[in-house]
Amino acid sequence: IMRKTESEKFAGAEFTYAIELLMPNGKFIQGPDFHHDGQKFSKVFNIQFLDKDGKNKYGWQNTWAITTRVLGVLFAVHGDDKGVVLPPKIAPIQIAIIPIYDNDTKKKVLAEAEKLKKSLEDEFSVYLDDRDIYTPGWKFNEWEIKGAPLRFEIGPRDIEAKQITIARRDISEKMVLGKNKINAKEVQKLLDKIQDNLFRKAQKFLETARVHASKYAELKGILAKGFAKTGWCGAEACETKVRSEFDAKIYILDEKAKGGCIVCGKKARAMVYVAKSY
Repeated sequence: IMRKTESEKFAGAEFTYAIELLMPNGKFIQGPDFHHDGQKFSKVFNIQFLDKDGKNKYGWQNTWAITTRVLGVLFAVHGDDKGVVLPPKIAPIQIAIIPIYDNDTKKKVLAEAEKLKKSLEDEFSVYLDDRDIYTPGWKFNEWEIKGAPLRFEIGPRDIEAKQITIARRDISEKMVLGKNKINAKEVQKLLDKIQDNLFRKAQKFLETARVHASKYAELKGILAKGFAKTGWCGAEACETKVRSEFDAKIYILDEKAKGGCIVCGKKARAMVYVAKSY
């Protein structure tokens, strides 16, 4: 979480803190934020309360905000050219079961698919896609687009071999597990692996995109694909220069200042991130 500069804070607020979200192209987009409005708005709109001393006083107000843009960021960060990739902990459908059959094997395959669904639905969000109007290949594609973490494929050959073919959405790979290994414990392990993999990939990207900068000349190259961590003297003139030359903003960190200002070289008053943003 970072504090907005005076020029970037919410108009009328005493100060603004926000969680900036990192997009795949290295730009920030504002996520959940908090504005401390003080008494400015309560005085303008005459919002008062009776205090414990029996006197009317103007209220102290705060504003919190979060929007559906966080979903867009989620899709952008974890998604790929095939569609959405959803972390298991928030996926509305964690497991999509796709039965594969023809007219002769339909009844048998659907019966086995229903058994599989019932064995897992108490612990997980499971959807049995038994729609006849679409082919299995069409369904594979749809559930990849929708980002279901796991896809279970079951057909006559799987039933005969007493196995299930499983596709992991995060790595686009398939595996085959014996039917006796398809239980809540093993499925949870798979979902945990997916969750951990997505987190580690995002964490690695964050660490790679964040570059320490000590010279102004370094900013152009850093901002082309990520963001810079550096020092700032607090002067509006330096902030304006960064904004005008690089179309970037300064975000104040809650850290002890070190070194000099990235722009003017004077003693830094704050450690900051410098980043392009939406």
